[in-house]
Amino acid sequence: MELVFSTATALAAAIQAKQVSALEMLEAHLAQIERHNPALNAVVTLDAAGARQRAQQADAALARGEVWGPLHGVPFTLKDAHATAGMRTTTGFPNLANHVPQEDSTVTARLKTAGGILVGKTNVAMLLADPAQSDNPLFGHTNNPWNVARTPGGSSGGAAAAVAAGMIPFDIGTGLAGSIRIPAHFCGLFGLKPTEQRVSLAGFLPGLSAPRSLRIMSCIGPIARSVADLVLLFAIIAGPDERDSEVQPVPIAEVPHLELKQLRIAIAPTLANLPVATAIH
Repeated sequence: MELVFSTATALAAAIQAKQVSALEMLEAHLAQIERHNPALNAVVTLDAAGARQRAQQADAALARGEVWGPLHGVPFTLKDAHATAGMRTTTGFPNLANHVPQEDSTVTARLKTAGGILVGKTNVAMLLADPAQSDNPLFGHTNNPWNVARTPGGSSGGAAAAVAAGMIPFDIGTGLAGSIRIPAHFCGLFGLKPTEQRVSLAGFLPGLSAPRSLRIMSCIGPIARSVADLVLLFAIIAGPDERDSEVQPVPIAEVPHLELKQLRIAIAPTLANLPVATAIH
């Protein structure tokens, strides 16, 4: 199988079926990072040694018949806005250049508990304040893997660029006004901005914001290569955690299967004072 461009669900299944080891999968992605990151500047913090150690532990556990969870041995990166214990989290802000959280965010912890292997952090717009690009004084700007002269969008541009370039199978973005959806669109990926208060914001923007200062409209959601990946990842990261009191104990329901003939679709071919591209008509 093509390791660096497969979906997270396919990679997880391959590891559990012992078709490929977690270490082999990690090495393939680390090689992809080494090959393409200099031109893209998507991954800004890398813990190859720690990831290798964890991958070896994952393989040893599987040999004993232990499966950590649905992401057992699958490598991932996180947007540089999630608290990661022992790994710097900066949001591209100079005042946080050396900020190393002592505790994982809820999202980080849940992905690790599910068996995922954290490889590093991806670039952002400074303080996540720009949905159009990912540029900051600490790490510079990220380029689009389809055309390095173009932007991958923001503020989760590093996350989307890394996934689109095969550096990693998925990342977890954050979105207020397009910071998940725009990079996913610009990089040809799938992104989900969930309903508010479905995913805990505990550990989001660590060391910077007051509790829940961005709770209105601010959401955390996955960026990946398939809708199936989004379903899997959302189920892992969503739900109450006793840290963010605004996340309600609402069950994660299965995605309904709808027949197209049962849907009613509204189309606006024109909008007042906003020309629509011919290709859309």
